[in-house]
Amino acid sequence: MLSPFLPYRGGISQFSVMLYNELVKGNNCIKGFNFKRLYPDFLFPGKTQYVEKQSIEIETTRMLDSINPISYYKTVNALKVFEPDVLIISYWMSFFVPAYSYIVKRMKKRCKIILLIHNAIPHEPKFFDKPLAQLLFKQVDGFVILSENVAKGLNQLCPKAVSITLPHPLYDHFGDKVETVKAREALGIDSNKKTILFFGLIRDYKGLDLLIDAVSMLDDSYQCIIAGETYGSFDTYDEQIKKANHPERIKVFNRYISDNEVPLFFSAADVCVLPYRSATQSGITSIAYHFELPLIATNTGGLKESIEKPGAGLMVPEINATSIAETIRQFFRQDKNIFISNIQKEKAFLTWEHFAERLLSFAKEF
Repeated sequence: MLSPFLPYRGGISQFSVMLYNELVKGNNCIKGFNFKRLYPDFLFPGKTQYVEKQSIEIETTRMLDSINPISYYKTVNALKVFEPDVLIISYWMSFFVPAYSYIVKRMKKRCKIILLIHNAIPHEPKFFDKPLAQLLFKQVDGFVILSENVAKGLNQLCPKAVSITLPHPLYDHFGDKVETVKAREALGIDSNKKTILFFGLIRDYKGLDLLIDAVSMLDDSYQCIIAGETYGSFDTYDEQIKKANHPERIKVFNRYISDNEVPLFFSAADVCVLPYRSATQSGITSIAYHFELPLIATNTGGLKESIEKPGAGLMVPEINATSIAETIRQFFRQDKNIFISNIQKEKAFLTWEHFAERLLSFAKEF
């Protein structure tokens, strides 16, 4: 596998670690080729690219530097020494095409190459994203995709692609759920209010501004937790919260949330809201599934297939604050145990074991 792994933080790294560990369980001979440098510091909008404490131990070879061609050459040589039958590469943005393309071009006659696509096109696309993606895509043998929405994007860029769509497995390494009252007390929020959670990296396309406006439309029986680091400035959101009705009902944790803190946030909430303006799939849904927390999401990208189809929550019909607020009210008028029961049924299919088995079967097909 060629991908970001720990100590890099974020969903791609977590995904890769979980998949790697599942493949190892199957007695596969596998080696993880990690990045020595993922992003240059001046291009990274957050505080740090690294986790302070690793919740899962994994040994990989840190070799690839995204902007150093010498490292491309060294990575190819190391791959040749390992002699893989299959090379799985994580892909999510065109910034990595120069490095990946160099490696793929020199390895494609030696092994099967599978691109595991998290995003075919970034959420905030640039004019060069599609041509760069096409340059890489036409060189690989097969694609593993995490949602039907990404499958459509791949088909537009590479109509003859050999691919399989496998739903995102659960992030189940965060530990057990905490008693709701204790979780709310630990976070310093009211134990008796209807509690909404916005979780994850804060970027413009995720629509946090819409949720803040929506919460302002709700009565005093509701409260909202915002938990995650901003890529950019939080100032605009902060001003928006100050102008909201009852701003004290919005509790902000504007920082990276470590793995050991995650159970508190998902245990304190009644529902997790994804007010996204655009999406492919979301790793947040996989965390919510683990903690059996229902979801509310805007009807964009692949969110519908992971939420409405299995009955794990409600979809917002229009991407605006009024519609989000009304859907939140609708959720609390219903019995949330129905959603929880549906999540429990779906969890049985969203295992890393099932994902790894189907990936390996796909790799043998061509």
